[in-house]
Amino acid sequence: MKQNLFIVLSMLAMTACGHDITKTGTTIDKIDGGVTNVVQVKSNLSLDISTDKACYQPGQTVTFSVNGTMPQGVIARYSASGEKVSEHPLTSNTWMWSAPAKDFTGYMVELFQKQDDGSELVLGTIAVDVSSDWTSFPRYGFVATYDQSKTLPGVIESEMTFLNRCHINGIQFYDWHNKHHWPLGGTKGNLDVVYKDIANRDVYTSVIKKYIDVQHSYGMKAMFYNLCFGALKDASADGVKEEWYLFKDQNHTSKDVCQLPDGWKSSIWLVDPSNQEWQQYIGQRNDDVYDSFNFDGYHIDQLGSRGTVYTYGGGTADLQRGYASFIEAMKTRRPEKRLVMNAVSSFGASTIAGTGKTDFLYNELWDSEADFSSIEKVLHANSLYSNGKKQTVLAAYMNYGKSDGEFNTPGVLLTDAVIFALGGSHLELGDHMLCREYFANNSLKMSNALKTAIVHYYDFMTAYQNLLRGGGETLSIDLTSSGNSINAWPPRMNTITTIAKKVDNRNVIHLINFLDADNLSWRDMNGTMPEPRLKQSLSMKLKASEKVNKVWVASPDIHGGAMQELTFVQKDGFVTFTVPSLKYWTMIVLE
Repeated sequence: MKQNLFIVLSMLAMTACGHDITKTGTTIDKIDGGVTNVVQVKSNLSLDISTDKACYQPGQTVTFSVNGTMPQGVIARYSASGEKVSEHPLTSNTWMWSAPAKDFTGYMVELFQKQDDGSELVLGTIAVDVSSDWTSFPRYGFVATYDQSKTLPGVIESEMTFLNRCHINGIQFYDWHNKHHWPLGGTKGNLDVVYKDIANRDVYTSVIKKYIDVQHSYGMKAMFYNLCFGALKDASADGVKEEWYLFKDQNHTSKDVCQLPDGWKSSIWLVDPSNQEWQQYIGQRNDDVYDSFNFDGYHIDQLGSRGTVYTYGGGTADLQRGYASFIEAMKTRRPEKRLVMNAVSSFGASTIAGTGKTDFLYNELWDSEADFSSIEKVLHANSLYSNGKKQTVLAAYMNYGKSDGEFNTPGVLLTDAVIFALGGSHLELGDHMLCREYFANNSLKMSNALKTAIVHYYDFMTAYQNLLRGGGETLSIDLTSSGNSINAWPPRMNTITTIAKKVDNRNVIHLINFLDADNLSWRDMNGTMPEPRLKQSLSMKLKASEKVNKVWVASPDIHGGAMQELTFVQKDGFVTFTVPSLKYWTMIVLE
């Protein structure tokens, strides 16, 4: 139901900050030093760990469980951005931990055994997010089917258990409604047991309520989806006025319409989102929704550029300003509820962000933003639009050209690596994995290997969220690797691409493996992206003007994301070290 639009945005040149690890054109003072004695890390990820919630309030009790029997000599270690917080031995497969008082912090939890040779064997890992507001680090998922199959025992619980394991903290309820202009099935106080959605699929009211209840038990938030300006063919009977619509002509004879398949309930005619009477009308309908379901907010959708459209009076409609007006009206009416609005191909992104009334930013990427380089441009633009105050979630549909079978695991993981390394989040996990803009389409399946890998990637994004999504300044670095071609962002094929920034007192460098990439589009349209070759023992040489005290790496592709401290030498203006491995993505941190 979405249309494509392009945004032209100049990418700012990457410049070094005042404390860069490289000073081009200057003399670097001789700083000698290094570390030679570190604990070696190995892994055998045999322990399946879970937590009772997707996110926690500061000081809240975290309950951990391990499926099976706990081996002897296992130690639990809790760390934040590579710094150990605490550790203790485990004697049971269930235990509790009091989340620290520090707000908006991600933690990596490692279960390990000390080995006779002094190394540590990692047996399992899991992340914990301690944040009083989920929108500070949104990890957005969805549900899209509410039929009788979801009433069977354990179905909803199983779906949400997996999303909880991936720390999904917000859920978009896609196409849950009866009619766009009248979302409820029935009326407030007299809800239908079952009704039809826009595609004439059954929707059980009890399923919606159970989804919300189960999600809330995990600490997730529930957001109902709807267009900001949709009306079906019978809208006039429900009180929608002719004067509210958008038109293709100045004489209000041809309404703007989104045509849908013949077998569906109706096409969707578009209303002027800035019309105050419409805002009052749909605001009342939303009040009925909130009074009937325990939703936490409203996910507002649009349809991208509509070309030139007119109001009933013949004036040219400014949709982008209309979106801002609509957001303001919805927030004024229900200030306690959360709001998110889609920017389709970035249409209206600046005005949406400019309201300051949405809780995070959300972009649906299409052909005009199909390259890996576009991801950085969108994230950078959103940061500018929001003065660095809002996070971004990307709706980016993988393997769009495939009609059946399985998702291509290398394509998905490479795209997630880029999005997460650049500080974004990816809308992709729900009651199935997302492959189309029509969220109910589940023609592609996740392999078991992809499911396992996705858990590690979401653990990684959550555990290291302060380094990945906590702000910082772009760095320009001078990094070389013997026998490997390395280039700074944007990516090139047959290279290892770096993304670097300074976060507090740390320099964070991401290595993304494009050595075997067959194209530079995140979409991996036909699922052809090959699995990258594993690179091991990469010798690195980094120009450095500041004293380095510690170098460590972590990757979702190895050791379950657990950090590994590295030996290093700092001499003659350079730091040299060896990165143990690179599959898709490895993060290097210098302190």
